[in-house]
Amino acid sequence: MRAFFNSFRVAQFQGFAVHTLQSEGVSLAVVPELGAKIISLKDLRTQREWLWHPRDNLELFSNQPRDAFSDSPLVGMDECLPTILPCTWRGREVPDHGEVWNRSWEVDRDAWQMGILKTSIKLKSLPLIFERTIQLQRHEVRIDYKLSNLENAEESFVWAIHPLLRLTAEDELELPRSTRKLLNGEAWVDDVAAVIPSSNCAKAFAHPVTEAWAAIKNQATGDRLEFVWDSLQNNSLGLWLTRGGWHGYHHFAIEPTNADHDCLATAAGRKRCGKIPGHGSVNWQLLLRVGTGGQF
Repeated sequence: MRAFFNSFRVAQFQGFAVHTLQSEGVSLAVVPELGAKIISLKDLRTQREWLWHPRDNLELFSNQPRDAFSDSPLVGMDECLPTILPCTWRGREVPDHGEVWNRSWEVDRDAWQMGILKTSIKLKSLPLIFERTIQLQRHEVRIDYKLSNLENAEESFVWAIHPLLRLTAEDELELPRSTRKLLNGEAWVDDVAAVIPSSNCAKAFAHPVTEAWAAIKNQATGDRLEFVWDSLQNNSLGLWLTRGGWHGYHHFAIEPTNADHDCLATAAGRKRCGKIPGHGSVNWQLLLRVGTGGQF
């Protein structure tokens, strides 16, 4: 396995080890101790920081396993597994936004020496091991996932990437026409940088997507951030916008996912979420393309 990168380093910030990968076009920073949270995704050509920080202030701190997600640092990009909404599933209590965002992940030291950030965590609510591998190639972030079942029984799960994005004036949401048709005419999707939705926040799902990509672009600055995934692996897209309606914050999220509902119990009941056979595993991939004017 070969990594395409210019540099990689570990530095202490506010008492936490921050692992940073940098290529010719993009810089990405992760805190394995805090749920392997991605705290920075920066376009090195335009210097745009894509990830939102509350009050534009990067403040890191740890949480307890049962804390509400709203009490977290709310910085950047989290992994949500095996649910987003807290629920009870097969007699198991599954916490808010899942259980991997607020726990420490292990770092594969051998991979890191090659400039590859591979982290893993064993879940407590379900018998699963979750692995994530990040590599950079020029202006692209490649994220590979593996989820393994440790027991005989089939398991259901909801996964979603949860990136809180910082919007600027004239940012526009790009979607395939087929995906827009699935959003049932949600007007706020057409003007995410300026519109204020009802209740000052909104969540929508597109399901089932067949063209698995979505992007934020800015014609004035030339900035563009694109999410690309495989619709056979994850056939839904969640979109979230808050204009002060959620704890007073203003941010936007593009969330590729395997379910069209945030609750594992509901999604599994509809048979519209991920499944892993006993002692089996599933793999999927997400690409983040950071480019100017759509050029990568």
